[in-house]
Formats: sequence, structure tokens, C-alpha cells
Amino acid sequence: MRRSKAAGEMMHEGMGISCISDAAIDRIHEATLEVLRHTGIKVYSDDALDIYHGGGCIVDKSTRTVYFPAHVVEDCIKSAPSSFILGARNPEHDFVMGGKRVGFCNFSCGVQVVDLESGIIRESTKQDTADVAKLVDYLDQYDILDCPVVPREVNQEVFCLHNYEAMTSNTSKHCSTAPHSFRHAELMIEMASAVAGGKDKLKQKPIISADVCPQSPLSIARETCETIIAYARYDIPVNVLSMALAGGTSPVTLAGTLVTHNAEVLAGICLSQLTKRGTPNIYGSSTTMMEMRRGTAVVGCPEMAMLGACVAAMARRYRLPSFLAGS
Repeated sequence: MRRSKAAGEMMHEGMGISCISDAAIDRIHEATLEVLRHTGIKVYSDDALDIYHGGGCIVDKSTRTVYFPAHVVEDCIKSAPSSFILGARNPEHDFVMGGKRVGFCNFSCGVQVVDLESGIIRESTKQDTADVAKLVDYLDQYDILDCPVVPREVNQEVFCLHNYEAMTSNTSKHCSTAPHSFRHAELMIEMASAVAGGKDKLKQKPIISADVCPQSPLSIARETCETIIAYARYDIPVNVLSMALAGGTSPVTLAGTLVTHNAEVLAGICLSQLTKRGTPNIYGSSTTMMEMRRGTAVVGCPEMAMLGACVAAMARRYRLPSFLAGS
């Protein structure tokens, strides 16, 4: 089992960044509850609307808007486990999520690569997924394998299944996947069950997890809802990861963006917990700012690091493991 190094403590052991006060975290949380209760989240899945309604949320089906009472949100946060294991084919690579321990994975879902032989930029392929999987498997600095690229030469309707085949065939570490529907999630569970030795063993120690992304501002697409629901029913971890863009799909201020981000992530976690209490959830972020001249998302900018530090602080407040992109 892999237990990585811990982030900084108040005793000054290790290294940590504190860029937001406890009082500011409380204000962000309170503002988030206000947005969830009075503005709501657009939800484009009928099954999800029914689950939210059954869990105590107020659902307006005519506008597909879900309004979240504060007590429902707070209860869902409390029901999500503060730590859990991301299982691996090789038990030595089981990874503990939780607390202040910090781990690393590759970035995900690239659509182009620089060919190592020719130096030419080309579309990514299934073989690139396999090659990255081998690299991650070899390097001890990586703890899990995230879905690395989109194989552009396969049928795009089922590329996530091709990706998982290439990933699990070339690494013994945990694999983070990206299904796009109930059917894809069911097939992914069948594939992972075959690798794990059966569905019971997959439930006991999930060797897969999912990355899902709400759509800013304040909406959750059908395919995102379906993956959350399907994986929650099997106790498979789900990383709810917002990609809000300050100045684009969220307010230009970082505090406003953090509220939008928080509302989207908590809405996804609520869906997971209302589907099945105790489902492992990760509080995720690839939130950054928009580069105004070109309308692009900027990865690695100072604002993304500031938002990431604040997101990690929010996750600690909720006692949830966090996932931050962009390092």
C-alpha cells in the first residue's frame, strides 16, 4: 500500500501554503449554500432529478433546476468518507486518499502529442495511452494513472472503453476513467470486474474511479449525472471536478469563481451521496482563469495556483480528499 508524504502541518513539518483564512472559508461556504438554495443547479438527467427530489431537494422539472436546502448539503458532506483506498491490481500500489497526504498522477485527456520519433505534433492514439500507462507504471513518483489522452483513431462513441483496455493492460496502478453514459459506466464496471476477479471484489477494493465534470456555470450534463449514479451504486470513487473559468464561465473575481466552483462540486457530491450514502468522493478542481485575448483556459498561471490552494482548504474544511490539476 502506498502512503505518500504529508503536506505541511502547523508544527512546520513539511511545506504548506495558507492563502485563505478560516473566516473566509466560512464566508465562501455560506455564499455557496445561498447559491445552491436560491439560484440552484441546472440538471439534465431525469434520473438525477428524481434522486435529488427523493433526497429532500426542491426540483422544478419545467426548468430542470434543483434547489438545495442547506441541511441536505451539510448531511451529504458528512456522509462522504474522509479517507478511502484507491485500489490497484498490485496491492503494493494501493493508494490511500485522505488527510494531508499528497500524491501525483499524470494530466488527462490530451488530444494531441509530440511524436517522440519525428517531433511532429499529431493526434493522440490508443498506443499513446498504452505508452503513458507504461511510463506511469514504471515511475515511482506517480501514484495513480489518470486517463492520459483521447485515442482519436478509434470510434469516438466508445473511446473511453478503448482507453481503459489500454490503461489496465499496461499498469498495475489504480486507473481513473471517464465514462460518458450509463451504458459506458456499466461496461467499464464489467471490464474492471473481470480484472479484479468479480464485482464483489471490485466493490471491496475499487481498482477504477471516475473523473466527472459539472458544466460551468452551475449545471450538470446528463452524461455526468449518469456516471455519478452508476459508479455510486457500486461504491466506486467519483472525483467531481469543476473547470470553472474566471472571467468566462464564472465571475472574474477569484472569490466569486470559488463560490461557483464550490456549488458545482457540492452538487455533484450530493448526487453521489443521495444515490448511495457513504460513496467515496473526491473534491476536484481544474478551475482556472480565462486568457481574455484568446479566450483560452490558462493552465499553470498564478491564479490557478491560488485557486488550487483555496480549493484544497475548502476540501479540508469538508474533510474530503482533494484533487488539483495544473501543477
